[in-house]
Amino acid sequence: MATGHAQQPGHAEQHGYSQHQGQSRPGQTPAPGQPRQPVPTGANAESAKLLREAMGQVQRVIVGQEHMVEQLMVGLLAKGHILLEGVPGVAKTLAVRSFSTVVGGAFSRIQFTPDLVPSDIVGTRIYRASQEKFDIELGPVFVNFVLADEINRAPAKVQSAMLELMAEGQVSIGGETHILPKPFIVIATQNPVESEGVYPLPEAQRDRFLLKVDVPYPRGNEEFEILRRMSVEPPTATPVLDPEKIRELQKKASDVFVHNLVAEYIVRLVMATRTPAEFNLPDLTSVIQIGCSPRATLGLVAAARALALIHGRDYVLPTDVQAVARDVMAHRIVLGFDAVADNVSTTQVVERIVAMVPPPTPVWNSDRGSQQHQPQPNYR
Repeated sequence: MATGHAQQPGHAEQHGYSQHQGQSRPGQTPAPGQPRQPVPTGANAESAKLLREAMGQVQRVIVGQEHMVEQLMVGLLAKGHILLEGVPGVAKTLAVRSFSTVVGGAFSRIQFTPDLVPSDIVGTRIYRASQEKFDIELGPVFVNFVLADEINRAPAKVQSAMLELMAEGQVSIGGETHILPKPFIVIATQNPVESEGVYPLPEAQRDRFLLKVDVPYPRGNEEFEILRRMSVEPPTATPVLDPEKIRELQKKASDVFVHNLVAEYIVRLVMATRTPAEFNLPDLTSVIQIGCSPRATLGLVAAARALALIHGRDYVLPTDVQAVARDVMAHRIVLGFDAVADNVSTTQVVERIVAMVPPPTPVWNSDRGSQQHQPQPNYR
């Protein structure tokens, strides 16, 4: 992970960051509930404009759910898989269909059921009597975007097959390995309220998802807009991107700069889930049974880079990390029995950690410089 030159945390201010909370700057991710700022003029302004156009096309079909749409784009840019959790009827499947239309590439939907077997999703060997040989017929996962609908209804052997293709980007059929196309992401949905005929996802598979996004009910005004739109011909999304452009944007996202002190902040957030007492959170010691894995650290960096690109920046701010922390970290934490009995959620735990672990604050240049570039923290 390229995060700049090695620096001593004790000399934060002279390297462009102070260790205390500061004010937001242009291009910074806004706090929840605050209006988004215009895309700044910077190195990635054109990419940001294109990405916002793509998300705008999805919003033509989906009323509200801005956070879900943005996180779908974050997952795509970060090359990560996404788990959407929400009650039936909140447009999870429609959002994924519309998103796949906008970003281009091949798409398939797999409806997971208890009688599903691995060959139904990855493919199988078929005997051709006329040729007296076996042929391999590839399954529906050999596309760019896989919608795994109600993934928690699949039995363990199907989930194991999904684990390989999500982790390795390949599947094994009849002793042969087949590489999946690029880009490739799995967007899975699950219903949190049903328990009959459901196989809960194991921790190992949950950890493979970069993001787990909770999809809420629409607000009152949004539901009225849904009623209005569905009373006439429903709007459709128009393609904006294609696989080649997606790969180019993914490369740009991976090149977004992460300052050493921002990287250290990410590590502290993850470490606070493992040894909370060392971060002035002793009350969480009995709450958290298993903390986040190193995959969460890598996921925070990748997701923060993607969000920075969406906002037109070529560098990550601590607020980018805070904005993606809940969706990257919450599903990787395992709570103790007492915490579960007290109805404590992993989301509450992550929000508490983010509130208590102090972030570094950018020290901004007073000279804005060329109009072609947005202001950046002073990295010395």
